[in-house]
Amino acid sequence: MDFLRPAGWEEALAAKAEHPAAVPIAGGTDVMVEINFDHRRPEHLLDLNRIGELSEWEVGRESVRLGASVPYSAIMEHLRSELPGLALASHTVASPQIRNRGGVGGNLGTASPAGDAHPALLAAGCEVEAASVRGTRMIPIDAFYTGVKRNALEPDELIRAVHIRKADGPQQYSKVGTRNAMVIAVCAFGLALHPETRTVRTGIGSAAPTPVRAKEAEQFLNAALEEGGFWESGRIITPSIARQFAALAAGACNPIDDVRGTARYRRHAVGIMARRTLGWTWEQYRGAGRTLEGAA
Repeated sequence: MDFLRPAGWEEALAAKAEHPAAVPIAGGTDVMVEINFDHRRPEHLLDLNRIGELSEWEVGRESVRLGASVPYSAIMEHLRSELPGLALASHTVASPQIRNRGGVGGNLGTASPAGDAHPALLAAGCEVEAASVRGTRMIPIDAFYTGVKRNALEPDELIRAVHIRKADGPQQYSKVGTRNAMVIAVCAFGLALHPETRTVRTGIGSAAPTPVRAKEAEQFLNAALEEGGFWESGRIITPSIARQFAALAAGACNPIDDVRGTARYRRHAVGIMARRTLGWTWEQYRGAGRTLEGAA
């Protein structure tokens, strides 16, 4: 195995163009596990740790440009207001040591359906900035996941950053695991209210071959909130609406039975998480005084 260590971004792109099968490594929290267990033996590893810009972020007027290697601990500390859903998801990632190393770019590159960042990214809405020696393009998050641990990157492309919409309303994240730390999600659910457009977005993890949105649930809830005048009145969402939203969210799943849980349990858990996160976010929207930490 050859170890490539470019000193800058352009050098990294040139190395990836010359060795398209080279596996990028930054935090290494996913890649090194696969290598250590001999599940993967790439000919080349492409170390991106010397490229400082990948660990930087920029808060713009409407979105946050998050470098691919910005660690989860930095998101928790510095971007809680702008990216509350992703900050909550970051809290559930493994251990403090791994949160100090792992980043969103690694989750996206691996494209595992169990990646903790995916539900929050889907719910918030974002674009992935992919680059190669041929140029740069933006990939909408809804088009990024193409199969089990597969994404829309071309062989010569690297993830440079993620452009995530700043929260214009409450966001929540929930995860089911066998314990509270160092655990792969049995399933996970993210939800974001977007009052500016009067829409709701969701994200589901570890309950389908890829991370997915519960689009029928979103459409139902968007219509129910609009027709019932809930956005203007701030009234409590009725139990029947919450139940139907939860049922449609569970129906969006296409899970499997594995050592972490059965397909039936995953569907049930997603429905429960959908109902609960809807309740938490709507209480925040109504000004009930719940903080993000208290609602988690």
